[in-house]
Amino acid sequence: MKNIEVIKTEVQYNDYLKRIDELWDKVEPGTEKGNEFELLCFLVEKYEDVHFPIPDPDPIEAIKFRMDQEGLKPKDLIPFIGHKSTVSKVLKRQRELTVEMIRNLSRGLKIPAEVLLNMSV
Repeated sequence: MKNIEVIKTEVQYNDYLKRIDELWDKVEPGTEKGNEFELLCFLVEKYEDVHFPIPDPDPIEAIKFRMDQEGLKPKDLIPFIGHKSTVSKVLKRQRELTVEMIRNLSRGLKIPAEVLLNMSV
């Protein structure tokens, strides 16, 4: 590919994706093609950040996802959230997470605090 520049059109975006696919298994780091590949990936990532943003995860869905991953039941959240009824209310979105709950869930379940603080959903 000759003239690599900031992606401004969807056609250019698709051309860069095609070129990345062509180079995928054929590049060595530090070579001309390796540098081209790296630059194209960077430009595509920046274009996607602007045009196809991924919304922040919902805190309750993040908790449920972690529960599913770890095979946890609502009762297993009692040490992090509090009483059984509080766990139920939080999972049903009837009660917001407190700072202490966020701290406990972040430490105990390894859910980033930034995810748990996203209460705009």
